[in-house]
Amino acid sequence: MPGADLLIPRPEGLYCPAGGFHIDPTRPVARALVTHAHSDHATGGHGAVLATRETLDIMAIRLGEAMPARREAAVFGAPLRIGDASVTFHPAGHVLGSAQIAVERGGWRIVASGDYKRTPDPTCAAFEPVPCDVFITEATFGLPVFRHPDPLAEIRRLIASLGQFPDRTHLVGVYALGKAQRVIRLLRDAGYDVPIYLHGALRRLCDYYASRGIALGDLADATVARGTARDFAGTVVLGPPSAFAATWVRRFADPLVGFASGWMQVRARARQRGVELPLVVSDHSDWTELTATIAELAPSEVWVTHGREEALVRWCALQGIPARPLHLVGYEDEADD
Repeated sequence: MPGADLLIPRPEGLYCPAGGFHIDPTRPVARALVTHAHSDHATGGHGAVLATRETLDIMAIRLGEAMPARREAAVFGAPLRIGDASVTFHPAGHVLGSAQIAVERGGWRIVASGDYKRTPDPTCAAFEPVPCDVFITEATFGLPVFRHPDPLAEIRRLIASLGQFPDRTHLVGVYALGKAQRVIRLLRDAGYDVPIYLHGALRRLCDYYASRGIALGDLADATVARGTARDFAGTVVLGPPSAFAATWVRRFADPLVGFASGWMQVRARARQRGVELPLVVSDHSDWTELTATIAELAPSEVWVTHGREEALVRWCALQGIPARPLHLVGYEDEADD
């Protein structure tokens, strides 16, 4: 196939020989192009990194001294020449700063989607369909059983629970990057305009989102120093998954544990986590969005990675679209994102 060697899988990630760079490498490399700042895609120790401004900022917040000193900000839609390849970043709709990366050479274009979703989300730029010869798609929820419900309807279930159980603290597990800020915005969009309380691990990224013009409303720190445990009755408190295995949960009045994740559609996962209020809110495309995106782009070939690869490869074959799994190692949802 023409351009088949434009991007090749290697143990450290996808490599472009023409440009001398890797996309989302899981090991230190000389030059990394990063789609977004989740820890399974954005690692430290590289010689140089190219990503959107928001992704670079968030990587610096999360990586600290491990953040590469040489860094360059990509602008959506602006081609960059790297060696013998041309590279362009396009919005992916996953989290703030997330990008698809289009790599071109000799009239051949491969688009690496990174993680993406098609559902509207005011906390990040919407996914932009990019015509291409090869589309590299994620498949996190790449099984027909995964059909995500309306996220606003899920958040209204949380608000309804607050009305039903006004004496209980509603503790909702969210991932620090993307999910926390999206749940907050969904609450605001649903008319919830009172303070939302945060575990300390969420504060820096929420503040960063606000600095980038993402309106999150009144956010307060969820510390007992602000009052007694009973003072949190009837409130929403957001925390990272790790906090729910600690004594932090016991600080609050009669806690009702919720969790916001696409994986909450799998009820066994909710039970394993002791989740009383599972909220199916995902920052990934579901089966319908994955297949609709491939049909819309109509690429010559599809490569499938980090997820349920075989089912999506089979669907492509039934549509007459050549497809293959990449079997890349190291790309999982950030702590089951």
